[in-house]
Amino acid sequence: MTTETSVRVPPHLREELERLASDEGVSVDELVTLAVAEKLSSLRARAFFAERAKRGDTQRFLEILNREGGEPPREGDEAP
Repeated sequence: MTTETSVRVPPHLREELERLASDEGVSVDELVTLAVAEKLSSLRARAFFAERAKRGDTQRFLEILNREGGEPPREGDEAP
């Protein structure tokens, strides 16, 4: 189900929006819908990673990062 929503867009953005939609071979409505979906996805991802970061343990991360490896580096992976 879709609903209709009016959005006020300044003329210079509307012209660019119409041009881009035409270049992409989609309607302005479809392009706006895709742009909104991408923005929402980005905001959700930011919130997800911010929440994950709160659970992080910096000390444990550093311990893992600095531990000795079990095998020598592969050719080309040696430290300078």
